[in-house]
Amino acid sequence: MPLISDIKARIIFNSRGDKTIEVEVTTDRRFVARACAPSGASVGKHESQSFRDDDPTKSLELLNKNTRKFIGVDAKDTQSVFEVLKSIDDTDKYTNIGGAVAYAVSIAAVDSAAMALDTPLYELLAPKGTHRFPFPLGNILGGGAHAGPGTPDIQEILACPIGAKTIMEALEMNVKLHREMRKTIEYVDRNFTNGRGDEGGWAPRLSNDQALELAEKAVENCGFSIGKDMSLGVDFASSSLWEGEKKGYNYSRQGLFRNTDEQIEFVNNMIKRYNLIYVEDPVNEEDFTGMSEITRANPKCLVTGDDMLVTNALRVKEAVKYGACSAAILKVNQAGSLFDAMKFAHECHQNNLKIITSHRSGESTDSHLAHIAIATDSKMLKSGIVGGERISKLNELLRISEHGLIEGMTELSIS
Repeated sequence: MPLISDIKARIIFNSRGDKTIEVEVTTDRRFVARACAPSGASVGKHESQSFRDDDPTKSLELLNKNTRKFIGVDAKDTQSVFEVLKSIDDTDKYTNIGGAVAYAVSIAAVDSAAMALDTPLYELLAPKGTHRFPFPLGNILGGGAHAGPGTPDIQEILACPIGAKTIMEALEMNVKLHREMRKTIEYVDRNFTNGRGDEGGWAPRLSNDQALELAEKAVENCGFSIGKDMSLGVDFASSSLWEGEKKGYNYSRQGLFRNTDEQIEFVNNMIKRYNLIYVEDPVNEEDFTGMSEITRANPKCLVTGDDMLVTNALRVKEAVKYGACSAAILKVNQAGSLFDAMKFAHECHQNNLKIITSHRSGESTDSHLAHIAIATDSKMLKSGIVGGERISKLNELLRISEHGLIEGMTELSIS
């Protein structure tokens, strides 16, 4: 039983240059693991609060006052770590200590336990599962909150190498498409500066429709077949477009405004036109009815809730009442602790919602996400394609493949 013997924490910077919390947990006075909390630009209103009063130093001070409460706790028991966190902060959204602290402490603890027990982290989290690699869902073109003015209103155009047979082949396909995407943009815009968004996707001056047309063209230029080798996806981040007083979606960069019915029609047409395998947050985070309409109309597409579900098991229960989603984003820091996130994953499996484990736009070079995706039987790992903080998760999948314990890719069945 690996017991926590020491905790240290500090403020460091994430990939956007914002301050965040990093925690080191030592077990049995020997095994030191660290975890750094990410942060999002497109944030659901129901997710955990990252820091106390939005100030990392206040969260750090509260943790430092309470580190002794963790000493002697079984580090591999995510519930025990969760209970200590709740003894310090019993609020629903970790508004006192901060979800960033809950994230960093809980993941560093179980990672240290994995070191002490000499077992892969994914195996410690899910010891009885039949493990498979998730498909890497890569961001090839960015807009919205992840990129500057002039880029598309929709936040991400994504690629999933559904024809890959190994994780190495999958990553090679995504990297090839990312490079071809730049060439395809340059062909129509000779002044393209090779600018990229927060997650590594190219950030060109294009309308939403032009962006998808070029993404489809880039797939073809790579010699891939849409729907057989490579499939596209879209993260609309619709809550960032929603204007509640006007009851509609403001595509301000394209100069368009859509009411709810028009938004649903736009999404449905886009799914059919581009044979999308994945759409995320196609309506605002409170519109369970609209989400259910899109889900019913597109049984072969993963209609995925992020801001709507915020890695919260109770939000899953609400969505299930409407039949609102066929898939769910898992972001540990949305929930707070790893125990909260694993509880969410269990609720998703109970209700046949496919899981997509996801990074955040403000990331660290930690690689724990790869193990969490495997442990939760995620169909996809959304972690970008390039950039040190993105590739760290993907390279960890390659290292895991060397263990010889995982046979191949997950079954990417939508039904």
